[in-house]
Amino acid sequence: MYLESTFKPAWWLTNCHLQTIAAKWFRRKLQVSIIEEVLTTPDDDIIELAWTELPCSHTIKPIVVILHGLEGSIDSHYAKGMLNTVKKQGWIGVLVHFRGCGKQLNRKAISYHSGFTADIEFVAQRLHSLYLHHPKYSIGFSLGGNVLAQHLAMQQENAVFNAATIICAPLHLATCSDRINRGFSKIYQKYLVDMLKTSALQKIERGLVNHISQQDIQSIRTMREFDEQFTAPINQYVDANDYYQRASGLFNINKITIPTLIIHAKDDPFLAHEHIVSQKQLSKNIQFEVSTKGGHVGFIAGKLPFRPEFWLEHRTMSYLSGYL
Repeated sequence: MYLESTFKPAWWLTNCHLQTIAAKWFRRKLQVSIIEEVLTTPDDDIIELAWTELPCSHTIKPIVVILHGLEGSIDSHYAKGMLNTVKKQGWIGVLVHFRGCGKQLNRKAISYHSGFTADIEFVAQRLHSLYLHHPKYSIGFSLGGNVLAQHLAMQQENAVFNAATIICAPLHLATCSDRINRGFSKIYQKYLVDMLKTSALQKIERGLVNHISQQDIQSIRTMREFDEQFTAPINQYVDANDYYQRASGLFNINKITIPTLIIHAKDDPFLAHEHIVSQKQLSKNIQFEVSTKGGHVGFIAGKLPFRPEFWLEHRTMSYLSGYL
């Protein structure tokens, strides 16, 4: 069901772009203590995990799996903030880096993308086998939220998580790709596309990708162009439209059977609001909270100027705690 969010932006930070940018600025010096782990995937690639602590059998603590956004990592402000919040709760947090987003380059031409669920399935099953009695939850930010939605929809009753939260996810990829190519949002697009191009060029230089030249990569300017020329071909999609259609979580969210909180802001400069909330009916397992303000992974509250309160973390932990 759709619900009006309780989030109220700080009176001194109501603009969507300020919410989006300030969230990163306020936490530019935030640190989180982690334990690193590198796993070899079933297809002989690597993924990197960042734990707040390693689970042990004689102390049963809940484990929260966190999926980052496009080109995100342990250095992303929202990842550090959520890991610290999970740790303060007395729980265990683990950030799953998508392939190539950690310290090491991945070995395969195939890239992570909005519909790539293989790695979260691998990690989830590993946690289930190693830490059977630990309650398990998952949080997905932005692209990671769409991946989580697809994973939960595919697993249905077999999902190992007790509950989940999906935050600012591009659940309708085609219109979100168009949205980020308009107005001031083009600034975010350039930032993300430039990082994607850097990763793509590394794969070309290592001989992993040969369907496109370095010159063609350098000429790409929009997210849709990148998905058309790079993401779709190396991930067995016909084209960008095929990728957007098959990878969009919106078309599958009603297949999710575990309790799931979806958080979305109407003014998110990355997302096409009218399409994100276009499902007329939602599964009883889904609580879809929509706020008027919040930006993209911002949601900064606070009554005193420059004394931010990070509402997302409090709301997420409050929700997940209800299913402990």
